[in-house]
Amino acid sequence: QVQLVESGGGLVQPGGSLSVSCAASGRVFNINIMGWYRQAPGKQRELVATISNSGSINYADSIEGRFTISRDNAKNTVYLQMNSLKPEDTAVYYCNIWMAGGDTYWGQGIQVTVSS
Repeated sequence: QVQLVESGGGLVQPGGSLSVSCAASGRVFNINIMGWYRQAPGKQRELVATISNSGSINYADSIEGRFTISRDNAKNTVYLQMNSLKPEDTAVYYCNIWMAGGDTYWGQGIQVTVSS
C-alpha cells in the first residue's frame, strides 16, 4: 500500500556532512507528519526530527543546530541534512510517516557511519 524508499547516507569523516531523503509512494493521501529516527548498535530507536504538514518542526536535543529537516509535499518526500557529524551520530536512520487517518509507516533504514 505505502512504500518508503530512503536514499543517501554512507560514510563520512567527523565534522563532515551527509544528507538522506525518503520518498513515499503508493496510497499516500494526506501525510501529516514525516520524520527521521535512528538506532545505534545496542541502543533503542530514538527520534531525530519530525516535520508536520504545516511546517512545524521538532528536533532531538542531541542534533539541534546541526541537522535540518525539510519536506516537499508535492513529492511526498522528506529530507534530512546532517552537518557537523559526530561519531555518535552513527546509526541506521529510519524514515517514518504518519497519515492523517492515523496509520504509520517505516522505511527499511539506511546506514550513516561517521568515522575517520
